[in-house]
Amino acid sequence: METPNLDSLFYPKSVAVVGASNVPGKIGNAIMRSITLYYEGKVYPVNVKGEEIEVNGKKFKAYRSIQEIPDEIDVAVIAVPAKFVPDTIDECGKKGVKAAVVISAGFKEAGRADLEEELVKRARKWGIRLVGPNCLGVTNLENGFDCNFNPPERQARPPFGKVAFMSQSGAFGAAILDWAAGHRIGMSKFISLGNMADLDESDFMAYLGNDPKTGVITAYLEGVKDGRKFFNTVREVTLKKPVVILKSGRTEAGAKAAASHTGSLAGSYRIYQAAFEQAGVLEAKSMRQLFNYAKALAMERPAKGDRVAIVTNGGGAGVMMSDGLLERGMKLAELSKETNERFRKDIEAGKLPEHMSYRNPIDIIGDAPSSRYEIAMRYALEDPNVDVLVVIALFQSPALDEGIVEATERMKAYGKPIVFVAPGGDYPHKMARNIEQKGIPVYETVEDGVDAVYALVKYGEWLKENGKI
Repeated sequence: METPNLDSLFYPKSVAVVGASNVPGKIGNAIMRSITLYYEGKVYPVNVKGEEIEVNGKKFKAYRSIQEIPDEIDVAVIAVPAKFVPDTIDECGKKGVKAAVVISAGFKEAGRADLEEELVKRARKWGIRLVGPNCLGVTNLENGFDCNFNPPERQARPPFGKVAFMSQSGAFGAAILDWAAGHRIGMSKFISLGNMADLDESDFMAYLGNDPKTGVITAYLEGVKDGRKFFNTVREVTLKKPVVILKSGRTEAGAKAAASHTGSLAGSYRIYQAAFEQAGVLEAKSMRQLFNYAKALAMERPAKGDRVAIVTNGGGAGVMMSDGLLERGMKLAELSKETNERFRKDIEAGKLPEHMSYRNPIDIIGDAPSSRYEIAMRYALEDPNVDVLVVIALFQSPALDEGIVEATERMKAYGKPIVFVAPGGDYPHKMARNIEQKGIPVYETVEDGVDAVYALVKYGEWLKENGKI
């Protein structure tokens, strides 16, 4: 697998914005606003008037041509009408630009495959790597390099974290970024793929597979550019880190819509399903599931087996979790005789209530304080028959104190993955944030928790099959 060196794209020292504008609402103005918000490298606006650009309270001298810029340029972000883009690439080539992000639309997706071919031909002549055309831009949350043209007040940026995301749909990619920001899911890099005239999903997959800042790779794909290249790349990457893909165009009508959207070939969904299975890809069926999987895999280690123990202060939630796990092919752990004996002795000694159930789900009942949770969690994790622990906390109970945060954190010492579920409103959300700060993923619903366990078990199985754990 050949891995392209895209460091100059994601970690540029200098950027030129070709088509920069002073007019609010124009794409060239929005890009300047995004780039200059947090990025600390040099930014050079380029427009035919050469007028000064003022954004975010800063003034930037503009140049009529990229050739006039007195500095070396690593990346050019291009937002000019499509017919001018090939000539702009020639100008970039003469300047020694290493990579270009072509925001401009009006290429293959608009019936102008010839113009796109000319664009690629010029870029290859100069050795310039292209993102797009017809894309939203790229964002590196680590260094603030962000040429996404959606303004921050309309589309929030998530905090820096371990999840990378690439998308064939700019609009869907924007929604994902906004959603991740609202849920405080940390992201490393975002790539809007656009038409993939040059760099495609496999190139970025290979790069992110070697990126030390990325722990989980996620993608929204309508189709892939080169099936064999994609399969070989992703199969290698999944042995190093998890890959989660949301594939659209699963129906005939959806496949036709994908073809007209980015000009991508969706192909038979069954072929994609088989390829994902053989390459160790986790396929998500919704935006929410994509991030349920990603969050669990970013925060927890993969499970070494599929036997799950449940600790809950609500019997109904425990039953729902049991159903969900079994329906997704996992097992409820059968607790050992030794573990059952430990519970029985504590009940007899009055440390645990006699009407609790410890057969798994371990129902410690509604008046459980954090100390009771700690006993149950410890016994479950010390049982050799348990691979994963699910903790369900109904924080509506006045008995459940804030000591649950530290108690759960102490359970990390056992080295087994833990998934926490805290349904409800403001107070459960506050407690969830506190627990997540300790490095344990928390979910709002039982169904989301089932997704999380499934991802940890399935990825663990893949690594086990390939001798990685």
